[in-house]
Amino acid sequence: MRTLRYSLVCSECDAAYQPNEVVYRCKKCDGLLTIRYEEEISKSRILSFWKKRPLSVWRYVELLPINNPDKIVSLGEGGTSLNKCARLAGDVGLKEVYVKNEGENPTGSFKDRGMTVGVTKALELGIKRVACASTGNTSASLAAYAAKAGLECIVLIPSGKVAFGKLVQAIIYGARVIQVRGNFDEALKIVEGLCLTHPIYLLNSINPYRLEGQKTIAFEIWDQLDHKVPDKVIVPVGNAGNISAIWKGFKELYSIGLADKLPEMIGVQAEGAAPIANLVKKGLKEIEFVDSPETVATAIRIGSPVNWKKAAKAIKESGGTAETVSDDEILKAQRLLAQREGIFTEPAGAASIAGLIKLREIDLIDRDELTVCISTGHGLKDPEIVLKQFPKPIEIEADIKALMKILSTTD
Repeated sequence: MRTLRYSLVCSECDAAYQPNEVVYRCKKCDGLLTIRYEEEISKSRILSFWKKRPLSVWRYVELLPINNPDKIVSLGEGGTSLNKCARLAGDVGLKEVYVKNEGENPTGSFKDRGMTVGVTKALELGIKRVACASTGNTSASLAAYAAKAGLECIVLIPSGKVAFGKLVQAIIYGARVIQVRGNFDEALKIVEGLCLTHPIYLLNSINPYRLEGQKTIAFEIWDQLDHKVPDKVIVPVGNAGNISAIWKGFKELYSIGLADKLPEMIGVQAEGAAPIANLVKKGLKEIEFVDSPETVATAIRIGSPVNWKKAAKAIKESGGTAETVSDDEILKAQRLLAQREGIFTEPAGAASIAGLIKLREIDLIDRDELTVCISTGHGLKDPEIVLKQFPKPIEIEADIKALMKILSTTD
């Protein structure tokens, strides 16, 4: 089945642009763009196609904005597990908690969902060079998909601020990695200027095609819950593209008639990088960006999130909320998820679990509500943070008596 007709539309003033036009912001109001589909679709017809395909990003090709399926650049992204976490649920006093483990994607994070669509679009547009600014996961993902597509890849990262596991990925995939003496927001401003003045395709979440791939998280959750929609979806928030993308996905399911309700979207930010959470919690009229964001969760260490308006709109439209969590709460949640459910997530991914715990403590999640937490990336992305928290493993002689002595004294 072919994909639906679509156009690029400004999310603020509704100005429209052609799908083959390389544009990232509205030329009239500087707002960010979104993809709008222009055809009605039969829900029975679309389901008949989806049921024949394995769970993955491209299972939902009819609702993805590509023109030539032969050009799809895929590494097998999507199809990540939705884990029912009974022990975690019991710990926090809830009946049903699920964790969507996006660390199972090819490069270990949800970014692969966006890159498979974004890099495919770059090929359709005939572009040979792609670029991004990154706190780590975006660079790893873009580098991998650019390698698969045979494109030159340029990555800008804040100097000394990217977890080693993510930096290594970008390097091994062959990207040209450039460190910027500044934070992520400064790096993004530079790379956006580069792409506006050179034939280089920008693949940060300012690019609406990126977010189209990420909305498939919503489609998969709906599929994996046997076509049910959760009451609440908790999402770590950095540059804020993911929470708005997931909300768009649920809205599309609802508009087609495949879903009978919409979830509340809850965004969680680290205390040291929480402009959106502060905007929502304090009821501010204007967002207050953070000049020097700091948190152990490097993937969400962003002070001026480019998608903040989309995220704030998703939270408001859904009747959701936002919360902040401390670095200590994030690291405790990371350990809890690993030791109670066997899921190892990076600190940013654990922010959703920390948010779950905090929101339950203040009675913003009811015991009977079905809640899904998004774990955004694999824990091996940032192993150094784990090693700093735990003592060095005990060392013994190669002797069973020595082993038994240690085991007999271990609590």
